[in-house]
Amino acid sequence: MLILTRKQGEAFLLGEEIEISITEISGDRVRIAIDAPKDVKILRKELKEAGESNKEAATSAGSAAALSNLANLAEKFKEKK
Repeated sequence: MLILTRKQGEAFLLGEEIEISITEISGDRVRIAIDAPKDVKILRKELKEAGESNKEAATSAGSAAALSNLANLAEKFKEKK
């Protein structure tokens, strides 16, 4: 991991095409500007983690619902016999 110190108005480069600029520092918050090609996906980490968590929950809920439906079908099948 690389740790950099930058002041407001300073920037750094990632490779040849991505520039990260520090536009504002206020208390414990830092505002940054990212200049990158359109094909570079930029996503805040907490949004990615929330999306992954939601996906896992939906998959688990879907599996639980499918198992419940299967159990209900099995019960109905037993009743018909």
